[in-house]
Amino acid sequence: MTMQTENNNELSQALKTRHLTMMSIAGVIGAALFVGSGGIIAKAGPAAILAYLAGGALVVFIMRMLGEMAAAAPSTGSFSTYAERAIGRWAGFTIGWLYWWFWVLLMAWEAYIAGLILHEWFPALSVNVFTLIMTVLLCSINFMQVKKYGEVEFWFALIKVVAISAFIIVGVAAVMNVWQGGIATAGLSNLTAHGGFMPNGMGPVLIALLGVMFSFLGAEIVTIAASESKNPVQETRRAIKSVVWRICLFYIGSIFLIVCLVPWNDPLLGQAGYGSYRRTLELLGIPGVQWLMNFVVLTSVSSCFVSGHYTASRMLYSLAQRGDAPKLFKQTRGKGTPVFAVFASCVIALGLAVLNFFESLRPKDILDLLMNTTGMIALLVYLVIAISQLRLRRQMQKQGVQPEIKMWLFPGLTYAVILFISVCLIAMAFIPEYQVLVVSTGAAALILMAIGIYLQYQQKRKLAAMRPRLKPLRRS
Repeated sequence: MTMQTENNNELSQALKTRHLTMMSIAGVIGAALFVGSGGIIAKAGPAAILAYLAGGALVVFIMRMLGEMAAAAPSTGSFSTYAERAIGRWAGFTIGWLYWWFWVLLMAWEAYIAGLILHEWFPALSVNVFTLIMTVLLCSINFMQVKKYGEVEFWFALIKVVAISAFIIVGVAAVMNVWQGGIATAGLSNLTAHGGFMPNGMGPVLIALLGVMFSFLGAEIVTIAASESKNPVQETRRAIKSVVWRICLFYIGSIFLIVCLVPWNDPLLGQAGYGSYRRTLELLGIPGVQWLMNFVVLTSVSSCFVSGHYTASRMLYSLAQRGDAPKLFKQTRGKGTPVFAVFASCVIALGLAVLNFFESLRPKDILDLLMNTTGMIALLVYLVIAISQLRLRRQMQKQGVQPEIKMWLFPGLTYAVILFISVCLIAMAFIPEYQVLVVSTGAAALILMAIGIYLQYQQKRKLAAMRPRLKPLRRS
């Protein structure tokens, strides 16, 4: 069966609410929760829950602002499109390409983690072989029709949801002393034991907050995917409401249980690659925890890979539609799949997977170096969303338009979010462990900004040249 080109290059409208909800959860819940949270707790102590609460509050506000704009004008480019309308073409260009870059690099990282897990199961094959196999396999999913992709991602994400839900149920039972497992101490004692609630002071908590905010990036995927549903406005409204509370429950709820059940200074909690979930379940006496969590993390990173690939391809498609990327990337095939954008969005992951076989090139170091360029992108995305919402709401007010979803306490809360993010960005420049990220991401952003400003200038020149010159009136 041959594929036929869509004449209007429109995307499909086959995604349903359950697809959208799970896609957003898939993009947010990954190795950062299952594995990375252990390191944050080990540094900040039980007070790490404050960092997750603050990060959760920020994502709630950001999603509310984004929901306001998405309900008014659904777009595949989401915040990149709104930035162009509210700030200028250069802003939409810059944040769109930065966002695309973030997800294509994250795909390579998730494939590497998947390779490590599979190598642990089957040590006869190298990590490089498994990384390449997973990259090719997971990339192929997004070449399917979007409805089939939505189903695959739904079931991928459902495994994570079931795993976290089961963890929360067992954790609550242990905190209430209903679960008679192997843990020595239960209840809330670990919140204040071992040096108190904030054993290392406020500094590590603030540093942890910066790391936590990055882990929430991905919730906004729902506004990108909503344009491929039959009723974008209605689906956006539903999905945003459900995504926000579910993500906050999964993240904040599970982290709270972990700090209750595991001493923050447990030597295995902050061990690289060990994972807070795994350590908690071990202390609860759950058998086969290592294999169980490896399976959950494997499905989790696979889900994040597929979700990231989808998001990157749609952002590239939107950039092409607006003239900020080659026209080839806005072409669709079959039932609305932007195959060229899909292919371009997996080239880097495929390239790095192949590069792994040339160890003399130190591909892991290359990936680490490239990942440094994504260090501030989450905060930059949040900042752009807040500024765009502020300006677009002003425009709607002048036009007498009432948005279907409204940001709370406008404009005061929007200004507060902008100020908070700006302070965080400035603080990163003075924290040694974030300075490399600030320089790398800042340099990438400045290069893209310069290109965007040039394109905007050229666009204005062309528009000015197209305007007909007025001929002077002749005297009778």
